[in-house]
Amino acid sequence: MPAPDYVLKLRKKIGNDPLWVPGVRGVVVDAAGRVLLAQRADNRQWALVSGMLEPGEQPARGLVREIFEETAVVAEPERVVSVGAVGPFTYPNGDVCEFLDVVFLCRYVSGTARVNDDESVAVGWFGIDELPELMAGHLTSIHRALAPAEAAHFEPRPNHRRLIVRK
Repeated sequence: MPAPDYVLKLRKKIGNDPLWVPGVRGVVVDAAGRVLLAQRADNRQWALVSGMLEPGEQPARGLVREIFEETAVVAEPERVVSVGAVGPFTYPNGDVCEFLDVVFLCRYVSGTARVNDDESVAVGWFGIDELPELMAGHLTSIHRALAPAEAAHFEPRPNHRRLIVRK
C-alpha cells in the first residue's frame, strides 16, 4: 500500500518538503527465535516491517495492520522497545519525511510469511546469526527488542543549559 491518503493530500499542498509523520516498526519473532524481515521495493534494502499510522490510529493496532498488509503474518505486540525520531529520509520521488518511530517487540501468531503487497520484493524469517545487511537503525532495534525486558529506550534528556533563552 502506498502512502496513506492524508499524506498524499498534504503532498499536493507542500510538495516534497519535509513532513513529520508518526510511524511504527515491528520486531516480529517466531517460536524458533527468528525475526521477520522484508526487502523493501523502494530501495531494495532489508528491514523490519514498518509503516505510517493513519490519523487517530493507535500505534500497536497500526503495526498489526502494517505487518499483515505487507507479509500476511498475524502478530501480537508485546511491549514498546523504543521511541525516537528517525530521518530525514528522501524517497525516490523526492518526498522527504522524518518519523516519530515507535518500535514494538511482537510475537508471531499465525500466517505464512510472503510478499503481500507492492511495498516489498521479498519477505522471510531470519535467525539472529543469519541476518542480511539491514537499513540503518534496524539491527539496533532487533538487539534492543531481544535483550532482557526493560523500560522503553529513548534519547536522554537534553542539557537544559543549552535550552535557556537569554535576552
